Amino acid sequence: MGPEGEEAVGEAESAVIKDNALNLNALNLNALNLNALNLNALNLNALDPSSFTAIRNADANGDLAREFVKYAVSCALQAGQTFEFSWHDAQDVEHAESYPGVLGLAPYWHTGPLDLTGQRMVSACLAGLTNFYGTHVTISMRSPEAPLKVVDPNELLTYPNIEGAFWGNLWDEDGSYLHSCYNSATVAHSRSKYRACAAGHLNPDNSVVECGIIDIVGPCDTVCEPVNGETGAYPSCIRKPDQDPAMTEHIITTALP
Repeated sequence: MGPEGEEAVGEAESAVIKDNALNLNALNLNALNLNALNLNALNLNALDPSSFTAIRNADANGDLAREFVKYAVSCALQAGQTFEFSWHDAQDVEHAESYPGVLGLAPYWHTGPLDLTGQRMVSACLAGLTNFYGTHVTISMRSPEAPLKVVDPNELLTYPNIEGAFWGNLWDEDGSYLHSCYNSATVAHSRSKYRACAAGHLNPDNSVVECGIIDIVGPCDTVCEPVNGETGAYPSCIRKPDQDPAMTEHIITTALP
């Protein structure tokens, strides 16, 4: 199994410190519970704790809502920004939460609603961070969109195994959707590293289980443009395969050591 908890975060940061050519913003520990991802009905408009109550619930759904928001904040906000609120458990004990920003894909969400690009990028990020097994695995996240557009060459060498791409929109007015595709050459490697949401979890009978609402559309070379050698990312993919041939650049490519 992969490393877990705060120890894992420390190990990831130490690796970056030892080799400061690595892009800290692009390296993330994924462990978002797919059940939390299914709570897209939260439909957060602005990061205002007074505008919704789910994150203050003391039950299991509250735990999932807080996990969803924690990961959404890490995707959207940048370092130095935080989202803070408090809630009371069943024993009426107060818990103060402070979720830090990391990637900065939509830092303006701190004070206002997500625009369409922000919706798509945060959604893609959340899909990329979802882990079928709830296991922490350090991955490289890349995109043709800033701030993950430029990837240091050292990171490309350290994380050479592109597993696939993720895209969609959890806030789409026509209904939330998420898609993934996989790199056919690295499926077995990804699964051996406890990463299964690009290609799906493989059962003993060879049936494949998708990660919640993430729809696996097949090999990336059938729905995406070839990987850009300089950025290590897919430039664009079909936004809604089997529905709309339009392409989207609002995607996240993930890679493993």
